[in-house]
Amino acid sequence: MSSQTAIRASLIRGGTSKGLYFHADDLPDDVATRDRVLLAAMGSPDVREIDGVGGGHPLTSKVAVVRRSTRPDADVDYLFLQVWPDRAEVSDNQNCGNLLAGIGPFALDQGLIEPRGDVTSVRIWMENTQSLAVARIQTPHGEVRYDGDARIDGVPGSAAPIPIEFLDIAGSTCGSLLPTGHVLDVVNGIAITCVDNGMPVVCLRASDVGLSGYEDPATIEADAAVCARVEELRLAAGTMMNLGDVSAKTVPKMSLLAKAEHGGVVTTRTFIPKRVHEAIGVFGAVSVATACLLPGSVANELCGISTVSGEANLQIEHPSGYFDVTMDVAVSGHDVNITSAALLRTARLLMRGDVYVPRSIWSRRDH
Repeated sequence: MSSQTAIRASLIRGGTSKGLYFHADDLPDDVATRDRVLLAAMGSPDVREIDGVGGGHPLTSKVAVVRRSTRPDADVDYLFLQVWPDRAEVSDNQNCGNLLAGIGPFALDQGLIEPRGDVTSVRIWMENTQSLAVARIQTPHGEVRYDGDARIDGVPGSAAPIPIEFLDIAGSTCGSLLPTGHVLDVVNGIAITCVDNGMPVVCLRASDVGLSGYEDPATIEADAAVCARVEELRLAAGTMMNLGDVSAKTVPKMSLLAKAEHGGVVTTRTFIPKRVHEAIGVFGAVSVATACLLPGSVANELCGISTVSGEANLQIEHPSGYFDVTMDVAVSGHDVNITSAALLRTARLLMRGDVYVPRSIWSRRDH
């Protein structure tokens, strides 16, 4: 008898992240056992994740759990799990819009849904935030196409485009688009704007914590005083955003903003929350773009966007380039309503097979 348990999985790059994708039926039903399995598969806790397939960074230590949906408005359900390299923790308290890009290809490749013509629209129920996304996957000749001419900053080369539309994601975690009830709040003398349009994000001026906003992520991470001040603000904002004690949570994200440097609307440096993102997360970009459209917000004051109605296209600058967000905006008096958001991602299947964990952690007889 083997001393290890084999678990079917696919390794997929989704957007600017990378992770393991599983059928829900292939993982333990018990959450505590499931988490131990995922920690072992990734090789956590160990900052190198040398004894697993994790990449030693939060962006490359992610998991997507997929199942056929029983909902009439969705094809598949998607649960995102963040496996932390530096501690024995698996978190489900946020979504991941980058791994979302790989859900449609995974579901089609694995036969969870059937292709429908040259482009298959896959309706994905995002369990973490109880919201819906529609991804359009190229499926010529009934197969997922991975090669193409679409490029996204933060990923070398090109791939097939995966347009994704998000429906009704405002307040998906905190309960409202503006969780504090205000466009502008002041915490410890620093002006902040708290937004939840798919991801709870706190926007603040980089200059208010002693930065220009154009530093590279490693430089910011090396500044202990800045990191401590940002975390202090995050803890305070978390309570204000109806998230409670966020000391052990991955939200809210902290996005330090500066005036655009390369033709976008604003420049970002985003804590996720202890590391600084080499780019910006999908839902983080959507929330920052939303803040840019809110008159009186920290972001709006930096970018100077006038009130917009209809379709708004915004380029959010980040350390690796740009993130393009398209939103439908409805304005009524002083109220700004974001009815939908869309963006472009790519994905690529890297490996498919079995990932192994010690049998002492899980035997399928326990399933």
